[in-house]
Amino acid sequence: MYAFLLTAHSLVRWALLFFLLYAIYRSYAGYFRNKLFSKADNAVRHWTATLSHIQLMIGMVLYFKSPLVKSYWNNRMEQALPKDFTFFSLIHITLMFAAVIVLTVGSAMAKRQSHDHQKFRTMLVWFIFALVIIFIAIPWPFSPLAKRPLIRL
Repeated sequence: MYAFLLTAHSLVRWALLFFLLYAIYRSYAGYFRNKLFSKADNAVRHWTATLSHIQLMIGMVLYFKSPLVKSYWNNRMEQALPKDFTFFSLIHITLMFAAVIVLTVGSAMAKRQSHDHQKFRTMLVWFIFALVIIFIAIPWPFSPLAKRPLIRL
C-alpha cells in the first residue's frame, strides 16, 4: 500500500501542478483581457482546489506510514540524521500544508467576489503564492535538501 500511495502522490503532483498553472494562466488572461468569469473558469478554480486536497490527504497518509518519518521522530535527539529526514519530516509537510491552505483560501475568496475582474485577480494572486510555496517544498532532483526523481513508479 505504501508503494502505491507513493506513486499516486507523485502522479497527482503533476496533475495538480498542471491544473494550478492552467488556473493561473486563465486568471491572468481573464484579468488582463477583462473577460467574463465563465463556468469553465469556475470549474478550473474548483478542481485545482479539490486536487490540492486529494494530494494533501494522500500526503498525510504517507507521512504517518513513512519509515523515514518514523525514524526521524524516534531518533532525532540521539544521532545526526540526513537532511532528507528533516526535509520530509518537517519542511515538506509544513510548506505543503501551508500551500493547500493558501490555495483553499484563494479559491474561496475568488468564489465569493462579486465582479469577474476581482475573481480573476484574487485567483491570480493567491494561486501564484501557493505555486511559489509548492515549488519550494517539492523534493526536486537538484534540491540540496532532498533529492527525489520527478516521477516515482
